[in-house]
Amino acid sequence: MSALRSRGVEVLRWISIGLFAVLVAVVVWQVFARQVLSAPSAWSTTVSQYLLIWLVLFSVAMVFGERGHVAVDFFARMLPRAGQRITNVLVALSVFAFAALGLVWGGLRGMSISWHQAIPGLPVTVGQMYLALPIAGVIIAVFALDDLVHAARGGDMLAGDDAQQAATISAAEAGEADDAATGGSTTGGTAADDLSADDSSTEDPSTDGKGA
Repeated sequence: MSALRSRGVEVLRWISIGLFAVLVAVVVWQVFARQVLSAPSAWSTTVSQYLLIWLVLFSVAMVFGERGHVAVDFFARMLPRAGQRITNVLVALSVFAFAALGLVWGGLRGMSISWHQAIPGLPVTVGQMYLALPIAGVIIAVFALDDLVHAARGGDMLAGDDAQQAATISAAEAGEADDAATGGSTTGGTAADDLSADDSSTEDPSTDGKGA
C-alpha cells in the first residue's frame, strides 16, 4: 500500500475504534438505566442504532482500504497473468460503481428526502445521520480507483500481509530451485571426478607392468 493509503486506513481505524467505544458506553448506560435505575433511557436505543450504522460503514471502508475483505480468488489464480489483470480491473470497476451509485448517489438522495425529518429525543435529523453513507462511499470510491490503477498496471491485489507472505514463498521456492540446480551440478562434477580417478587407478597396474 502507498503511504497516503496507509495513513487513510489508519485514520479510519481510529475513527472505528472511537465509534465502537462510544457505542459500548451507550449500551452499558442503557442496560444500567433499565436494570439498576429502573428508568429506561429514551435516547440510548436510537443513538446506539445510528452509531452501529456509522461504525459498520467506516469499518467497511477501513477493511477495503487495507484489502482485508474475504476474496474467493481460487479460479482467478488459475487464469493466465493477462486474465488475472482483467479480472482485477473488473472487480475494481464493480466496487467503484457500487460506491459511487449505491453509497454516494443513493446516500445523497436519502439525505435530501429525510434532511428535515426529526429524531425524537435527539438534536439531529435522520438526513444528518445518513451523512455516513456518502462519506463512506467517497472513501471506498477513492480506494477503488487506486485499486483500478494498480490492477491496470498488473499489480497484485492481495492484502499487505498476504502479498508479503506470497513474495516470501516465491523467494523461498526460487532459492530451493537454485540450490537443487547447484547441488545437481556439484554432484555431477563429483561423479565425473570419481570416474576419472577410477580410470586412472585401473590404468596404473598395466603401466607398471610394461615398465617392468
